[in-house]
Amino acid sequence: MKLYSFPLGPLETNCYVVADEATGRCAIVDPGDDGAAVAQWLAQQQLTPAYLFLTHGHYDHVGGIADLRAEYPDLPVYVHEADIALPPQMTRGLSWTHTYGEGDTISMDGITFRVLHTPGHTPGSVCLVAGTLLLSGDTLFAGSCGRTDFPGGSWQQMLASLKKLAQLEGDYTVLPGHGGATTLQTERDTNPYMKEALR
Repeated sequence: MKLYSFPLGPLETNCYVVADEATGRCAIVDPGDDGAAVAQWLAQQQLTPAYLFLTHGHYDHVGGIADLRAEYPDLPVYVHEADIALPPQMTRGLSWTHTYGEGDTISMDGITFRVLHTPGHTPGSVCLVAGTLLLSGDTLFAGSCGRTDFPGGSWQQMLASLKKLAQLEGDYTVLPGHGGATTLQTERDTNPYMKEALR
């Protein structure tokens, strides 16, 4: 398994590409607002996207979908159904072909992605677990957590989601929707919001 990441757009939304080195197939997580740049990069790397996973439906994470699907018309796009009902001004650019939810697993060659429903930032926010990677979207950041003051946000749900992540067994490399990577153990030890959630 090979991981690539790059920030896209004015909000520097992290786009992640998780690839199977043996087959060259990959999953894209949150294409930011520049799907054309992602498609060009994939072609340069000779990677073929098999899935596009969305951690939530906000426009800065989903704006690149149209350009990617123009290049790859059969690319399946997954989102949690609870985010489909978000106000259009929050989700401009959102389109999808499939929905997923808590406990679902999607396998791509030798890599399995497990879905954790983690509402709070949005009603349909999810985190994705792949091996020792935790793709946390805008639920968990290094030293912080996602905002809950947007439509559909809930501080109580955010606390429950942070507690859920904290109680995962073992440690993970946390790959957030914005900012740098961290580890789950670091966040258990130092993140004030996660500590509040565990009280």
